[in-house]
Amino acid sequence: MEEKPIDNPTVSRTHEVKFGNNIVWLDCVDNYTHSETWLELKTTDVDIATEYLKSKGIETCDELEKIPESMHWIMDPAGTVLILNKPETT
Repeated sequence: MEEKPIDNPTVSRTHEVKFGNNIVWLDCVDNYTHSETWLELKTTDVDIATEYLKSKGIETCDELEKIPESMHWIMDPAGTVLILNKPETT
């Protein structure tokens, strides 16, 4: 586990935990009263994935937290937050 620098108005600290090809980010959000699990979905075309989800009645909820315009937040019916993002290139 490694603490990483962050410039975010809602997250005061963040830690990266690597498990092989998977990364778990542990964020400290001071104004939350309970823990939440947010997941990241990787897609090569965020715009096409977003349009597909919208056609199925799933809207973005980008107001949750500031993120780059190339990503989008969505929420499943149980309230689990997921972010749509492109895979990292090496």
